[in-house]
Amino acid sequence: MKVSIIIPVFNESARIEEAIDRVFNQHIPGWTKEIIIVDDGSTDDTGKKLKKWRQKCRVVTQPFNLGKGSAVTAGVALGRGDVLLIQDADLEYDPADYPKLLDPFSSSRVDIVYGSRFLGPHLSTMFIYELGNKFVTLMTNVLFNTNITDMETGYKAFRKKVIDGMVIHANRFDFEPEFTAKALLAGYQIYEVPISYHGRKFSEGKKLTWRDGVIALFVLLRCRLFP
Repeated sequence: MKVSIIIPVFNESARIEEAIDRVFNQHIPGWTKEIIIVDDGSTDDTGKKLKKWRQKCRVVTQPFNLGKGSAVTAGVALGRGDVLLIQDADLEYDPADYPKLLDPFSSSRVDIVYGSRFLGPHLSTMFIYELGNKFVTLMTNVLFNTNITDMETGYKAFRKKVIDGMVIHANRFDFEPEFTAKALLAGYQIYEVPISYHGRKFSEGKKLTWRDGVIALFVLLRCRLFP
């Protein structure tokens, strides 16, 4: 099988080369891979550092910063794999976990796999940030009658058929709740696996804030009430 690895990136000059190198060299038994990098209008040296990868990966540059959701959607539209996998460029998520994420697809019953940060080993993270994550996950479970542990995870893998025909309006971090809600409404079940997580602090460049948690809750409610 083939996996399309989508890497949305914005102003990650310090880590982007290491991230792509690790993704490129990560062996996934039984799988071939293509790497699609979407530079979401970076204003630092990220664009320059991506030039040397254009021969090995597909690199797309958006003219200005539209947000992570827009970058993911652009990458997904180009993916030709049986399965699409989202990889953040900040290396909070470890490419060594790819086999964990992809092995479940050997079953025809599995269409979506989420890597849960709360089931696997992880660096201690900010308490309020974790509390917000668990709250929006709880609301997802209540609103859509499911039982996942980490709705906001950045490690999402899914068969291409799941998103084909799905209209995603999200431009920023609201991609996570919108995709989750619409997949659940379409009747798909989510398979979770434990992953490792090396969360960053805001002082290290983390971009997600409490406002994104409020937006996520609004998106979940909108999708549930006005599907």
